[in-house]
Amino acid sequence: MYQEPIFLTPVFQERIWGGQKLQTEFNYEIPFEHTGEAWVISAHPNGPSIIKNGALKGESLKEAWEQHGDLFNRKTTNDEAFPLLIKILDANDDLSVQVHPDDKYAREVENQPYGKTECWYVLSADDDAQIIFGHHANTHDELKQMIADGEWDNLLRRVPVKEGDFVYVPSGTIHAIGKGIVILETQQSSDITYRVYDYNRTDAQGNTRELHLNAATDVTTVPHETPNVDQLEEIDAGLTAKRLVKETYFTVYHWNLDGVVEKERVVDFLQISVVKGQAEITVKGNVFTINKGENFIIPATVDHYRLEGQAEFIVSYPS
Repeated sequence: MYQEPIFLTPVFQERIWGGQKLQTEFNYEIPFEHTGEAWVISAHPNGPSIIKNGALKGESLKEAWEQHGDLFNRKTTNDEAFPLLIKILDANDDLSVQVHPDDKYAREVENQPYGKTECWYVLSADDDAQIIFGHHANTHDELKQMIADGEWDNLLRRVPVKEGDFVYVPSGTIHAIGKGIVILETQQSSDITYRVYDYNRTDAQGNTRELHLNAATDVTTVPHETPNVDQLEEIDAGLTAKRLVKETYFTVYHWNLDGVVEKERVVDFLQISVVKGQAEITVKGNVFTINKGENFIIPATVDHYRLEGQAEFIVSYPS
């Protein structure tokens, strides 16, 4: 029985808009000059994380999910995919304006198990940082016409953000992360993106990136809907836990640890990313030091653990 956290090695993705902050802020050894994404807890075939410790050291999280269902309290043995994907993104430049499909469209059109509902916790942001979140079109015809006419300033909703902000982005929401923002993203385990606009920029070979306007307009929610999230805060000894969102696909918390707390695992498994500070986690008398940038899973085989230190975490699990 796996009586310890499952620590994971990130997988890095080169992006035209990426930078160096995943190295300077998280001490990751990034492989690209423009490193845009660290897939820090991933079982997606396009970038599965590798387990760093224990009996499964060297295996991918995807393999562990498929072959060791007891770690996740899997109720079935069918071909369901690992449900969530956690990323840290460095937006050194504006990301493309994009939208993602829901489960139904992903399965029927893309033959993929999940659409993509996501959420963002802002880890850092420049003073003038903005995101694009939604649009001003009232009908699909109006949406298509404004896109065709390039009326981006009139079409797109721009929202300022700062460190500590949280944004819930359901499938069907036109969105983009703006320049100067680093976020932790919790999402369904999907890699389906439909680009709407990419600022007419080119890659190193002088090529523009593909747009997906038909699919994008098919899946966009019109008119835009800004979701309401029911947040709450609980204090347990040295831990302040703020629930950021509890929705169909995931529940996400921000934990602020200042001292010591004893925790019981009450869900099938927990995904934890250390976003500030340093702490220790103790399981069955074994102590593990956890620093900023560390990402791990509390599996179903661990019932109790202890946290001690001064640190902040983003914690999630499938709803």
